[in-house]
Amino acid sequence: MSRPDTDDTDISRLTLAHYEARAEAFRAGTQDHDVSQNIAALLGAIRAVPPFDILDFGCGPGRDLLAFAALGHRPVGLEGAASFVAMAREASDCEVWQQDFLSLDLPPARFDGVFANASLFHVPRANLPAVLAALHATLRTGGALFASNPRGNDEEGWSGERYGVWHRWESWRDFLLAAGFAEVEHYYRPAGLPREQQPWLASVWRKT
Repeated sequence: MSRPDTDDTDISRLTLAHYEARAEAFRAGTQDHDVSQNIAALLGAIRAVPPFDILDFGCGPGRDLLAFAALGHRPVGLEGAASFVAMAREASDCEVWQQDFLSLDLPPARFDGVFANASLFHVPRANLPAVLAALHATLRTGGALFASNPRGNDEEGWSGERYGVWHRWESWRDFLLAAGFAEVEHYYRPAGLPREQQPWLASVWRKT
């Protein structure tokens, strides 16, 4: 799972190139995924009066921007892959920012919620404290962060052409607590299956 002499620039460039090369196939393969449980978990954790300002962190082609907008909220997308940015803007008519996860420029106290569905696992452990600090700072007090990542035993490195980290719950929790978040809940997906058939770790956090 490792490549020699790989720096942050390579991690971003090669991972984004993987998605760029498969943008249409990715959109077709994920457009019908049901993440309503995750959306409800985020919205239920926010301590504010709706409608909410939501940052869809790693919005991909825009599926969840549409879902948040349909619920009456004000979503903004953030995505590193240019093809996904174009798709998301066209599909949702929402504002979508093109930013590298490892070079974020986020406004302070701008959002009530951050929805990071299958995105933060691309952030190397060494960069994760800075990324979480940026997400914490862009949330308003009482705002919430939702994150869903493929779980593992803290493996880190390349899986084909994508870089990722497969966190244990205990390790992931330590990162979030150190960033100043308060734990709300965590669960495993897909729901209703034995744990060995639940590859996704979902967690909800609040800025207090």
